[in-house]
Amino acid sequence: MNNTFDITQYQVTEQPYYQPQNNEITLYEAAYKARLPVMIKGPTGCGKSRFVEYMAWKLNKPLITVACNEDMTASDLVGRYLLDSNGTRWVDGPLTLAARYGAICYLDEVVEARQDTTVVIHPLTDHRRTLPLDKKGELVVAHPDFQLVISYNPGYQSLMKDLKQSTKQRFAGMEFDYPLRSVETEIVSKEAGIDVDTADRLVRIAETARKLKGHGLDEGISTRLLVYAAALINGGITARDACRMALVRPITDDKDIRDTLDHAIDAIFA
Repeated sequence: MNNTFDITQYQVTEQPYYQPQNNEITLYEAAYKARLPVMIKGPTGCGKSRFVEYMAWKLNKPLITVACNEDMTASDLVGRYLLDSNGTRWVDGPLTLAARYGAICYLDEVVEARQDTTVVIHPLTDHRRTLPLDKKGELVVAHPDFQLVISYNPGYQSLMKDLKQSTKQRFAGMEFDYPLRSVETEIVSKEAGIDVDTADRLVRIAETARKLKGHGLDEGISTRLLVYAAALINGGITARDACRMALVRPITDDKDIRDTLDHAIDAIFA
């Protein structure tokens, strides 16, 4: 173990902008106080990652984020031996670093990882709070400040991409959705530095698209994309072109759906 590792590099030093939707801050603080692992579910771009970043800042804890993917192995999480000029040396993975030094470890879109990879988190998510490093012959006892947080989009669940019940039932769960129009308008306005009227019009377009989810669209327009559109408008792009570029073209190739959303854009920004 490297005792000189600087975990403060993962500290969230500036307050992220986050607009509460409900009592999620109180719920998360209670879960952290009890050191419960937390599962956050919600659609793409609704603020899950921003919320975790905000809570890490509020609690003054380091945050190590892992973007999960189907090629990720257990070694990518816990660590591996690497060759160097002096032979081999062990390098901790992000999960091990968080457990050793008391960080929040955030596994983003965890269902993208293979199930045989995610089982390595099990000993950290029950009374044991330990992480066996089999290749190294070490048992890491989690730091008192360590917490594990995972997130995923339940809209993309399938038999091949879902968490096992044995994994799900180790977590306290929180469900996120897109904010109310007034709240989302404020978020877009503050995030992109755009006037409230334009932000409100962008949110109305998003509401139109979200009604098409399951009727030609796999996913609605996210709050993140609304901020992108607002940024383009701030850069001098016309509102209609910005909306087509940031809100419509990324989410669908279906001509009929595109035409429907394009007409909505023309009507709202008439």
